[in-house]
Amino acid sequence: MIEAKILKKYGEKVALNVGLSLREGEITAVLGESGAGKTTLLSALAGRIPFEGSVEGVGRTSYLFQNPLLLPNLTAEGNLKFVLPKSEWGKIPEMLRSVGLRGREKSRPRELSGGEKQRVAIARAFLFPHDTLLMDEPFSSLDLALKRSLIDLTLALWTVTRETVVFVTHDVHEAALLAQRAVVIKKGEVFADVTVGETYPRDFFSPQPAEELLMRALIE
Repeated sequence: MIEAKILKKYGEKVALNVGLSLREGEITAVLGESGAGKTTLLSALAGRIPFEGSVEGVGRTSYLFQNPLLLPNLTAEGNLKFVLPKSEWGKIPEMLRSVGLRGREKSRPRELSGGEKQRVAIARAFLFPHDTLLMDEPFSSLDLALKRSLIDLTLALWTVTRETVVFVTHDVHEAALLAQRAVVIKKGEVFADVTVGETYPRDFFSPQPAEELLMRALIE
């Protein structure tokens, strides 16, 4: 269990004031409009920013950003080797196969498509030794076909690892497809806490039962 009590101020302005208990092995989506405090929450969980309060149980974190942020001078394979001790490099071929990059191992980022680069980033995030995976809107700038493909990929990898994931998004459909629980943040505070469901897979092309609840929480 992750227990987080976080107060983050910038001067006199309160950016985030939340208390959350996050269950292990579960995907929790965090939704809210721009400036609501979503990324601030991830940064605090990761220990990337100072704050008042405490975070317990998060352990080591792996971070998946909106942009792939690959090292440009390394190949796809090299970007994965970079985050692993040499003794664990044997995991890389199977991971590259799992994310659909067999035959692209020696390609550098400039030789990869946008989708391929994000696949490398997803593989790197899952391979990096961690206890909690933090994802900051990794699908937000993608076209629908690619978004569907990468959501399916993320769920396939998570189904194997069953790790704790905190997933920031502003898209209720993404949250309803990926998460078991969704927390809506408004003006730095928790506004709603919604149970999404346990059953996978979920149909990308169909509205999910929790979407209306999440939409109402966002616009009320």
